Amino acid sequence: MNPENSRIPKNLIRENVQPIKTNMKMKNVIITSFILALVLSSCGDKNQAPTAPPPPVLPVLAITSANTTTDAEYPASIQGTVDVEIRPQVSGNLDRIFVDEGAYVSKGQTLFKINERPYREQLNNALASLHAAEAALINANLEVDKLTPLVQNKVVSDYQLKTAKASQKIAAANIEQAKAMVGSAKINLGYTNVTAPVSGYIGRLPKKQGSLVSASDVEALTTLSDVHEVYAYFSLGETDFIHFKEQYAGSSLGDKIKKLPPVTLILADNSAYPKTGKIDMVDGQFDKTTGAITIRATFPNANGTLRSGNTGRIRLGLQHDDAILVPQSATVEMQDKVFVFTVGKDNKVTKMPITVVGKSGTNYLIKEGVKTGDQIVLSGIDKLQDGQAIQPEKSTKVAEVTNKK
Repeated sequence: MNPENSRIPKNLIRENVQPIKTNMKMKNVIITSFILALVLSSCGDKNQAPTAPPPPVLPVLAITSANTTTDAEYPASIQGTVDVEIRPQVSGNLDRIFVDEGAYVSKGQTLFKINERPYREQLNNALASLHAAEAALINANLEVDKLTPLVQNKVVSDYQLKTAKASQKIAAANIEQAKAMVGSAKINLGYTNVTAPVSGYIGRLPKKQGSLVSASDVEALTTLSDVHEVYAYFSLGETDFIHFKEQYAGSSLGDKIKKLPPVTLILADNSAYPKTGKIDMVDGQFDKTTGAITIRATFPNANGTLRSGNTGRIRLGLQHDDAILVPQSATVEMQDKVFVFTVGKDNKVTKMPITVVGKSGTNYLIKEGVKTGDQIVLSGIDKLQDGQAIQPEKSTKVAEVTNKK
């Protein structure tokens, strides 16, 4: 130990050490407070609620009413203007078939040939009977000519002459009967040659050459369709038919039919037939089973594109006054129901079911669910929830409904 240090008083040492200890304690308090503040700050950030995102900005449309035309489609069946079954009128073996399935034939063209020999012999027999009747009439005439002067000279009685004249009338009647038999035999012989009653297309040929055919057969030899024009038959329910009639002026249904616009035929591949048709017939009564009435539209078919048995849909335009239209893009379908999102005064949306009664272009014609003045969301509805708030788009570039008057 240094001798000089031993000479320092003890009370001076205590006085110097005490401030050093006090300073160390203050530093420890400050550090502890800083750490505690950091911990509390961190905990405060974790407990603070996240900031809610702003409501989405979506375009909104105000519903208005307008006059418009909707296209209604009805299933249709197509037939030729003439659809006939070709059946044999006499029995016999089918000797020849002169046409093929699907061939076009002209009126009067020979289609089938039935064995004619039995019927030719019947004709020969009828001719022979006619000749015999003619000979009997000649003989009866001679008898009358012979007896007439004898009666006049009172050589024979009047009774014999009357008997001869009666035989003369019988012979004349036999000739008429024989002529009828000849005519019938000729008809039957002609029936062995089966011809086309109209021009058109041949259907299936279920009977083959050599088959035995008869007029009583259940199945026809074939069918023949005249399709230079075709008929498209479709049906309207009672409500649609009433609406259909009320649209057009006229004192009678016939007058209304004359003023009907052309109709379009939609084919099975959803393409439109290039020629429009004209409604020219309305059935006289409703079907009691279906509650619908049948209507016929006629279409030209010069190229033979359409055939009997085709199916399709008749597209019929119906006029609607003060109709409410909603874009299809502003709707959503769920469980066979259609919904729109209406916007309330507080900018909250409500999922509203609507009743669709037709289409006009890309728009739905609405019967129930929304009314004039209601506002609906036009787009961005896929993620909307019922009751969610939105910010209506203020821009003027909002999708418009094509409901021009």
